[in-house]
Formats: sequence, C-alpha cells, structure tokens
Amino acid sequence: MKNNLIIPHIHLVDYSPWPLTGAIGGMTLVTGMVKWFHNFNMNLLILGYIITILTMFQWWRDICREGTFQGKHTILVTKGLRWGMILFIVSEIFFFVSFFWAFFHSSLSPNIEIGATWPPIGIYPFNPFQIPLLNTIILISSGVTITWSHHAMMENNYNQSTQSLLLTILLGIYFTILQAYEYLEASFSIADSIYGSTFFMATGFHGLHVIIGTIFLIVCFNRQLNKHFSSNHHFGFEAAAWYWHFVDVVWLFLYISIYWWGN
Repeated sequence: MKNNLIIPHIHLVDYSPWPLTGAIGGMTLVTGMVKWFHNFNMNLLILGYIITILTMFQWWRDICREGTFQGKHTILVTKGLRWGMILFIVSEIFFFVSFFWAFFHSSLSPNIEIGATWPPIGIYPFNPFQIPLLNTIILISSGVTITWSHHAMMENNYNQSTQSLLLTILLGIYFTILQAYEYLEASFSIADSIYGSTFFMATGFHGLHVIIGTIFLIVCFNRQLNKHFSSNHHFGFEAAAWYWHFVDVVWLFLYISIYWWGN
C-alpha cells in the first residue's frame, strides 16, 4: 500500500536570457566606468546602461506575467519571495552599517591629521535645520502615503490606493531634486578629508536607493493602473513598500548621526 505524499508546488523558473544579458550589462557597466575614469570616454558606460535598463524592463515584464497572468506565484512561491526580499533588505542594512562604522570611527576619535577635531578644520557642513530637515519631513510623509496606499489596497479602495501611491512617487522625486541641489551647493567635495568621503558615500548611496525605490514604485503604479493587484495578491507592491520603509529608516539614522550629531 503506497503512502499518499503531498508534494508542494515548487516554483521552477522558465528558461530566460535575462540573467545572461544582466551579467553582460553589469560587466559592461563596470568596465565602462573604469574606462570613463581613466580615458574620460563614456561610450562603453552608456552601452552598459542601455543593456542593463533593457534587461531590467524585460525581466520585470516576464515576472509580472508569471505572477499576474500565468498563476505561477502561488502561496508557497510568494512565501519564498517574501523571505528573499527580507534577506535582501537585511543585506542592504549591513551595507549601510559599513558607512556608519567609518563615520563614527573617524568622528569619535579624530586624527591629528584633520586637526583632532570634528568636523575637520576647513569643512563647513550643512545646516541640519534647512534642506536636510525638509528632506526628512518629505521622506516621513512618503512613508505615511505608502502605508495609506497599502491599507487602501487591502480594503479594495482602488482610487485612494492609486492616488496615495502617486503622491509617494512625487515625494520621492522631490527628495532627489532637493538632494541634487544640496550637492551642488556643498562647500566641500568627496575629496575633502574623511568627512567628505563618509558624507558623500553614505548620503550618495542613500540617494541612489531613493532613485531605485522610486523606480520600483513607478513600476507598481503602472501595474496598479493595469489592475494587476488585488486585496490578497499584491506582493510586488508590498515588496516596494518594504523597500521604501527601509529607505526612510536609513535616512533618519543619516540625518540624526551625520547631519545633526556630526555637525
């Protein structure tokens, strides 16, 4: 007598060219960046960007098809995707920990080479109660609007979910514009001592994450307009919301430690 075994449905991805083209795009991007640094020629860098962007667009398109139209994102598969996103965010947290470690290592015991003081002599940091405070209010507000959008989606309120998601995207774009303006007005550069290095590395990578998160939300907004999400099947949106909250929290640590305390 045979035992009746219940074999869960495991997600097996279809054959896809996008991991290969993504690897080629990444290699071209890095090689093009090195060429730009040494030869001041951006041709290879632009080609790398084009390959990477086209790969991202088509790969995401295929994932949207799998989850929305082909029914491959079952409860078990979605659970795996959730854990994948959680572990990805954890890895990003440790990525930023390295920048905070460098900042506190240098600021709590400044070397004699920078005048044994923090900020170093000759560095005129930003006033934390001007653009940095405005950017903090913007990101906290965007955290409220993305949560509003999520709850509206779970309650099948399509209009409110769409409107608040659009508002979150606009706040993200506004944040990026203000940070770009702040960089243009900076009295120091990434080459100005350990302060300039840690400041621009930490805030610059955070700004990059805001741009990536904004693109993530724009993709979700497009899917929302095309009725891809329902109250019980919207992990793509949920992953974007998690990522956006992560970006919010990192900025709060950046503001408190680098802009305010480090001043």
